[in-house]
Amino acid sequence: METVKGAVTGNRLGPPDPERYERRFASRAAGIRSSAMRDMMSLTERPDIISLATGFPDTASFPAEVFDDVWAAIARDHRASSLQYGPTEGLAELRERICEIMAYGGAEAHPDDIIVTAGGQQAIDLSVRTFTNPGDVVLAEGPTYPGAVPSLTTYEARVVHVPIDEDGMLVDQAEAEIDRLTAEGTPPKLIYTIPTFHNPGGVTMSLERRRRLIELARERELLIIEDNPYGYVRFEGDPLPTLWELDGGEGWVLHLSTFSKILAPGLRVGWVAAPGQVLRKMNLSKQAADLGTATMTQRFVVEYLKRTDWREHVQRLNTIYRSRRDALLGALDAEFPAEASWTRPAGGLFVWATLPDYIDTAELLARAIERQKVAFVPGEAAFLDGRGRHSMRLNFSGAPEDVLVEGIQRIGQAIEQTMELRRALGGSE
Repeated sequence: METVKGAVTGNRLGPPDPERYERRFASRAAGIRSSAMRDMMSLTERPDIISLATGFPDTASFPAEVFDDVWAAIARDHRASSLQYGPTEGLAELRERICEIMAYGGAEAHPDDIIVTAGGQQAIDLSVRTFTNPGDVVLAEGPTYPGAVPSLTTYEARVVHVPIDEDGMLVDQAEAEIDRLTAEGTPPKLIYTIPTFHNPGGVTMSLERRRRLIELARERELLIIEDNPYGYVRFEGDPLPTLWELDGGEGWVLHLSTFSKILAPGLRVGWVAAPGQVLRKMNLSKQAADLGTATMTQRFVVEYLKRTDWREHVQRLNTIYRSRRDALLGALDAEFPAEASWTRPAGGLFVWATLPDYIDTAELLARAIERQKVAFVPGEAAFLDGRGRHSMRLNFSGAPEDVLVEGIQRIGQAIEQTMELRRALGGSE
């Protein structure tokens, strides 16, 4: 049989000398840390594994008839333009719609304040890239979003964590860190925060702290990156003003969000709202990365927003997520040891649980995957300084209630086995 040139043979390409590339990698590549969620993504494809690790929204609830209607409209009215390149900053019609969505949340913006990104992840990456030189200090909550870790390490930021409690970032401690770092000659350049339904903490920054953080940014001339992917995923309570809104147009806040949680992550459509001078720099960086966000998926979002009330869809999702959150919290009450604690989020997709300090969750994860066939994100993935070893992030949006309960039961079994081993070795609890 004739062999087709370039056909796949089944052998992986690789040089005989493994050092060939190592000595040629850019210096910044050495410090890049991966995203813990992405590392475990393959687990979601294994039918024997219950994954509480990845923050998957419930896309199965998306109405099939709406999906079909949107694609039909694109094929009928926008086929050629959807297959073509688009402007780097995003489709003008989509940016107008984004402003309407932000206004619904109390954050006024103009279409010229918006750049459309390839999901919220690129929004983070562009924001960090635009302002961070190697060694620049970035303040971030501890824990912080594990997905932000690759961007922060790629651009060689020095991350200083600020603790959180049930009311979000401890802003008084952030101020103390700013004073300390400034006295050392390394004042922070940025504050990265997820003030509403924090990932992974599950907490929300209080109004008092939000106002003080804005005051602090003005006093110290610090830029705030406000990551707001979960602001509309609310189960209870009244919404608080965004940092963007509290800034009042003074330009100290960059507001990031995404359609991943209110529509679908597979579309990879997010955005940044920022002053024009900032967006011009981001536009250049985005041109270098991908020329522009996929026109087809942008058009899908536009046509979807034309044909449906996105708020009704989000309310339907929130009803689903509220039930799943309650199931997970109930299972934690039943299955986790009395020494453990966890957050009780009023929205978002995650619970942050902390175990006794003799349990390392990275080691627990290995045992849980191997023996109990269940996965979670170990807490250390949400820090850049080695902390978080006794905590874990648990997702409740991506599985039905019975699976969530079963997953927590399995993690509880892994914890109990660890505690039994400690007792057998003569350790005290």
